[in-house]
Amino acid sequence: MIKAVIFDFDGTIIDTETPWFEIYQTVLKDDYHFDLTLEEFVKIVGTTNDTLFDKIDQTLKEPMDRLLFKERTHEHYLKIKDDLPLRDGFLETLQRIQENGIKLAIASSSHREWIVGFLEKYNLTEYFPIICSAEDVEEVKPNPALYIKAIEALGIEPDEAVAVEDSVNGSLAAIRAGINCLIIPNDVTKSLTFHENAKLIQSYAEFDCDHYLRKDTWIAKLMEQS
Repeated sequence: MIKAVIFDFDGTIIDTETPWFEIYQTVLKDDYHFDLTLEEFVKIVGTTNDTLFDKIDQTLKEPMDRLLFKERTHEHYLKIKDDLPLRDGFLETLQRIQENGIKLAIASSSHREWIVGFLEKYNLTEYFPIICSAEDVEEVKPNPALYIKAIEALGIEPDEAVAVEDSVNGSLAAIRAGINCLIIPNDVTKSLTFHENAKLIQSYAEFDCDHYLRKDTWIAKLMEQS
């Protein structure tokens, strides 16, 4: 059996990505007259915003005030933050994983305070004794450091874990760390093309623990690609 499941947070446990896209679109249009496309936004899902900001700066006479942009978007987000639900089927899946005696962890490019706030709200803190966040590494996803950190904290080998992700950057981080990766995309990321070594399902309803928590499932997947 697989010994641990490591969840990404944003977009995977809670679909924060869709409202972030809408907020970014609004603020960039109002303040900078920049029309943000979904194609551009998905490039930063699961990682930092720097590449997007660099591109926007190229269209402006003066570089954008990134701190002010963060404050403006955060103001918008606070208005809807408390209404964001867990993704459909996530809690049921989490409980089934725990019933199988599988260890749990989170590896996220977001900050710890952000993650813990949501976990406390939904009474999920006890499920995740290990949280690896942006504060714990020098580089976030797609760098594998977050997943390597999680594996070390879990005390297992990379191939004994499954990472659950929603983004290309996140899945690349897991695969580069040698971890089996299961993709459950959301509305923002569902049109993306993911690494051939990852497995893709469309919802938590398709998360069959008897199948995806078996090591031979992942060995067979790797043999398909060899």
